[in-house]
Amino acid sequence: MQALLLSLLFAVALLAAMGVKFWLASRQMRHVAAHRNQVPPAFATTVTLAAHQRAADYTLAKGRFGLLSTAFATLVLLGWTLLGGLDMLNGWLVATVQPRWGDMAYQLSLLATFALIAGALELPFDLYNTFRIEQRFGFNRMTWRMVAADTLKGLLVAAVIGLPLAALILWIMGATGSLWWLWAWAAWTGFQLLLLVLYPTVIAPLFNKFEPLPDESLKARVQSLMQRCGFAAKGLYVMDGSRRSAHANAYFTGLGAAKRVVFFDTLLNKLSPGEVEAVLAHELGHFKHRHVQKRMAMVFGMSLLGLALLGWLSQQTWFFTGLGVQPNLLAPNDALALLLFMLALPPFTFLLGPLAARSSRKHEFEADAYACAQADGRDLASALLKLHEDNASTLTPDPLYVRFYYSHPPATERLAALRLQGA
Repeated sequence: MQALLLSLLFAVALLAAMGVKFWLASRQMRHVAAHRNQVPPAFATTVTLAAHQRAADYTLAKGRFGLLSTAFATLVLLGWTLLGGLDMLNGWLVATVQPRWGDMAYQLSLLATFALIAGALELPFDLYNTFRIEQRFGFNRMTWRMVAADTLKGLLVAAVIGLPLAALILWIMGATGSLWWLWAWAAWTGFQLLLLVLYPTVIAPLFNKFEPLPDESLKARVQSLMQRCGFAAKGLYVMDGSRRSAHANAYFTGLGAAKRVVFFDTLLNKLSPGEVEAVLAHELGHFKHRHVQKRMAMVFGMSLLGLALLGWLSQQTWFFTGLGVQPNLLAPNDALALLLFMLALPPFTFLLGPLAARSSRKHEFEADAYACAQADGRDLASALLKLHEDNASTLTPDPLYVRFYYSHPPATERLAALRLQGA
């Protein structure tokens, strides 16, 4: 009875999540299409009609593609769970790997094989997005050789880092008793913090080149800003983002003494020194308001709750059978429980997304206000406008779609807030 109830709840949550996604995407596309032929009055003197229509067309193309990928992802998730895909994969590996190589090899092979199959199913959509949509609108700089190289590097990093972490978590699940989830959370949290230190110097350089900021005048300006804001970084770097995309960005990475500031070369090519300083001041606003720490604390807290829930569910037979899988009798079920939990959780937590998006938008407004206090707000406003135009971000999104999905406020709201602050 409990298994049947879980199957029903999961099916309802899965279909409801897909229905809400389709409804919101349809609203977004209708709203953007309805405003395609007129630039919003607030931007009439700064954005051309051609640029506005390009942004609308890009949004519509991404929206139509998003409907297809959402439907496919829902079918795949249904196939893995209630239609028995994961049960078939698990049964085959239990019969072929576990008797010969043991429990740990079987469990790692289950996680790795699942990840490879899931990646292969997503690959055609990633390629279409890159070589058709991004290519059509002039953003893509990737080649097939680069895609192949990135894929191989990604698999290597996943094997070198992911498999040992998975082995550690599985060992903890099997060896530390009923409170395994607490020890697993401590191990996962420690790994995430270690990754923040290793990523800038070990992982990121595998995919991009990072060179010290060559412009001495801009470097002096940026260092003066960071000094005023009390921010210490290990270095200022330029990343060759233009090798892969025409999109522009800047970010902080690392933890503690390993922090570094990274500018995309595309950003430096598009913005004036004053605008670059204003964008960096915005990023420093996140640092000053401890937004990163707050988000990390929220993620760590949610992961603790999730692992505690998994600790209970993994002991319930109906958790497995209700999601289309027969638990193992002669092999451990830890890896199977991890996969099922990761598959089943998103439909049930989908409606929590707007809360996280709202918090993120609030942080963006706070960072903008801080940037206006440390740099020229007019430079920040012009930089935001340039980045919106260069990235083909629509100026007329559907308000409800914004509230549900947008982690950054739309341009109209951000620029209106900047005007109120005297920018």
